[in-house]
Amino acid sequence: MVNLLSKIPGTGSSIAIIAGHYDTKRMGSIFAGANDGGSSAAFLLELAHVLARKKHALTYWLVFFDGEEALQHWSNTDGRYGSRHFAQELSAQGTLSQVRALILVDMIADAHLDVHREAHSTPWLSDIVFAQARRLGYGRYFLNSPRAVEDDHIPFLELGIPAVDIIDLDYGPFNLYWHTRYDTVGECSPASLAIVARVVLATLAVLETNPPYQPSGASS
Repeated sequence: MVNLLSKIPGTGSSIAIIAGHYDTKRMGSIFAGANDGGSSAAFLLELAHVLARKKHALTYWLVFFDGEEALQHWSNTDGRYGSRHFAQELSAQGTLSQVRALILVDMIADAHLDVHREAHSTPWLSDIVFAQARRLGYGRYFLNSPRAVEDDHIPFLELGIPAVDIIDLDYGPFNLYWHTRYDTVGECSPASLAIVARVVLATLAVLETNPPYQPSGASS
């Protein structure tokens, strides 16, 4: 397994991580993973182009996690291989205090987009995301009802890094398209990717101009 990291230097030392997973689940049947894996990878590739066009106060790390999917059965030790490894490396390198926030995107191309507030995510960071969604007129896509999802943000939360998971885990009727042969490009929409992108960029703008907290371990 290989994580991929792209760094866009900022004028300051504080880091914002935007991440997603690019692996697809190994299935006994045909599984394209157009949304579950494909959407976050496509999002990060385009976001790199957008962020690289101008200077920023924050340094941006775009991280493509491998091994998000379980090899056998989802558990604390089977799944999230890439994010667990990356978080451990940050801790070992003493970089945690530089990370202001992590924004995770997953399954964000659903043609019928509905992103619930992920219950494990850091409240103040979720507040910014959902406030920006409402400001941009996307409140009908970002639903304030909580839903807990175990995803690649968990290893970072466990280390005290503020993190939010932007995920639409309601893919098709009764979630029928998730991890099935129905997860195809035909069930995805570029409009949904654009909506999430605008919300993420607006969230980053808030973090750039109005840092809401002092990272643990950092000097004032």
